[in-house]
Parts: sequence; structure tokens; C-alpha cells
Amino acid sequence: MDDSPISALRNMGPAMESVFDKVGIKTVGQLRALGTDAAYQRLLEAGSRPHFIVYYVIEMALQGRPWNDCKGDEKAALRKRFDAVKARGVDTDRTAFEAMMNAIGVIDPDTKS
Repeated sequence: MDDSPISALRNMGPAMESVFDKVGIKTVGQLRALGTDAAYQRLLEAGSRPHFIVYYVIEMALQGRPWNDCKGDEKAALRKRFDAVKARGVDTDRTAFEAMMNAIGVIDPDTKS
């Protein structure tokens, strides 16, 4: 496992290293093992406010690419992943609303995306 600090990754500086340290992610190896979605979920669970740019900066850093290299279809696909991570227990108002809509039959859970 890579024991390098988070700041050794492209796009990741001391501020991101500090944020990850607070949720127990201290090394590049730990971040890689978790992947973008699980690592970002930890940040959200610790109270970080959801922000799409931070999410894709992490993804690009893990790929060794410039943070602003994410465009077009790739960025749209990452946005869907981000929205799914955000919705998993963090966006409780949306989750509660969707549950209510499902209960009264407005949303078919098999067809929603």
C-alpha cells in the first residue's frame, strides 16, 4: 500500500489532506483502496457540504489527471455518480420525499434513475 500523504497526489494540497485526515484517510493507498465514491461518502458523513467539484477533483487526482480535465460525457457520468453518493443518506429531504412518492405510487422505484 502506498503510504504517501494525500498531498502527494496531483490536485491534492494541504487543505484536502487535512479534510481527509479528519475522516481517517491519511495515505494515498487508503484513498485508492476506498475509491472516490466511498471516500467522498466519508466526507459527507463527517459533515462536509456536498460539492461536485471536490468530488471530481478526487476522481481526477486518483487518475493522475489535471482537475479540470474532466469534460463532456465523462463529466456527466461523474455527476450521476456524485448525485447517487450524495443521495445515500446525506440528502435526507430528497430521500424522504422520494419515499413518500413511492408510498403513494407516484414514482415507480424500478424506473427511477
